[in-house]
Amino acid sequence: MRILISADMEGATGVTWTDDVVPGTEPWSRFRALFTGDVNATVTGLFEGGAQDVLVNEAHSSQRNLLLEDLDPRARMLTGRHKPLSMMQGVDSGVDGVVFLGYHAGAGFDGVLSHTYLENQITGVWLDGVPASEGRLNAALAAEHGVPVLVVTGDDRACADARDYAPEAAMVAVKDCVSRYAAICLPPARTAELLTTAARGAMTMAGAGAGDRTAHRIEVEFDASHLAQATSVVPTVEQVDVRRVGFDAPDMTEAMKAFKVVTAIAAGAVQGKYG
Repeated sequence: MRILISADMEGATGVTWTDDVVPGTEPWSRFRALFTGDVNATVTGLFEGGAQDVLVNEAHSSQRNLLLEDLDPRARMLTGRHKPLSMMQGVDSGVDGVVFLGYHAGAGFDGVLSHTYLENQITGVWLDGVPASEGRLNAALAAEHGVPVLVVTGDDRACADARDYAPEAAMVAVKDCVSRYAAICLPPARTAELLTTAARGAMTMAGAGAGDRTAHRIEVEFDASHLAQATSVVPTVEQVDVRRVGFDAPDMTEAMKAFKVVTAIAAGAVQGKYG
């Protein structure tokens, strides 16, 4: 069995505020180790449950946050940016399951460091009319390739979100949200045990299916009108409201590629103090 781990950082053990996940800060240096610890605990459980190969796709910000030198030697790590499928790179390589590790609630919802791709500029994303977090988007992409979501980890709000888009997956809440920048956190020794146990048990669900290639529509709402104007220059992307754009795609893979372009343009269109 081959398993993919899509590893984000906001939902990692102990993380509660901006500097914890911003590369180059002192807190980030500390939480890289805790983030790597979450990954290793999950890798342990996957192998104990029967995995033969585990690929960890670094999915946060610079996508160079995990400590390779401390990674479980049985795993492999995909690190670095500009991957065609971004957070889900590797889902199309014949894997039998995916783990969403360190995930968080989407833009417009309560949750520790909640957002969808852009930290501030996006106020909401909808997939086929349903409010969508990164987890929901990535789960739809996994489904297209017949890959089951085995485990979702993060705060309690990320887990609640996942119960809707991946109800069969094991959920591990490593912290309970108090506000966007505060949480009641479990220490690493306890979260490691929870992660290992969940991953081990979830391996019973591993096994790639036939997949389901269907058309999808994504709409994105921004906090300022000029971001909708800037992103609507992309072919197939239309401005549907003052701060909102939408586009249709023949399948989820193409939808996520277009979404990646839209978010990249929006990030580049932010200007100084006025956004």
